Amino acid sequence: MAVAPRSKPKTATAEPATKAKPKPAAKALAKPRPKPAAKKARVGASATTLTLSSKNYSSWSLRGWLMARFAGLEFDEVMVSPDDAEVRKELLLLAPSIRVPCLRHEGAAVWNTLAIAQYLDEIFPDAGLMPDDRIARAHCRSVSGEMNSGFANLRSSLPMNLKARFPNHKVWAGAQPDIDRIVEIWTECLATYGGPFLFGTQRGMADAMFAPVATRFLTYDVKLPKPCAQYCQTIMAMPEMKEWVAAAKLEPDDIEELDMDF
Repeated sequence: MAVAPRSKPKTATAEPATKAKPKPAAKALAKPRPKPAAKKARVGASATTLTLSSKNYSSWSLRGWLMARFAGLEFDEVMVSPDDAEVRKELLLLAPSIRVPCLRHEGAAVWNTLAIAQYLDEIFPDAGLMPDDRIARAHCRSVSGEMNSGFANLRSSLPMNLKARFPNHKVWAGAQPDIDRIVEIWTECLATYGGPFLFGTQRGMADAMFAPVATRFLTYDVKLPKPCAQYCQTIMAMPEMKEWVAAAKLEPDDIEELDMDF
């Protein structure tokens, strides 16, 4: 019987080699956005103005002016007459809010001294208006905010008056807790950060906020612990304060309601 021929085994054919698909290139990591360079104060920047009222009586004007000077900002002063009805209300503590000082800088209008300080700290970060350390910075913001919104009894009973002196002035009982709290703030800051300013060797936002209080304590002969009394002298010895006080003494006595003994 014939035997069927054996079929040849199929030879396995190798599959054509496929080229490996190139892996997609890893996306380049996004570079961190560079911080904007600090702007330098423009010499003679007439477009930059700071609106102020009385240099003798307006504690808010003094605060804003000191902050701008500490930051190194060039600006023109725009003085508003104390006869202006709205300014008069602010000086007599009758206004619902404080709109002077007002800083106008490169299209921005900023009022409220705390807002001015934070704005200046943004555009002049190397000026040292606030400490670099995170915890100290938070502390600085807190005590400055407390000064910005508190101490109403101190403001009403001991108004700022750079021309006057009232030796042995009797402090109204309602203002004494405010004085005690300010002494507590100053004592803690000077002890923690070493002085001579509230947050160390660099004068800044907190010193500008409390500078008018230092003038009040001197005007009304408020008795203070030695470190706090020395701090008042440190504030008054600043060249900027000497310049402000000299200008205040040249102002006419326009506001009779504020030139009085309480």
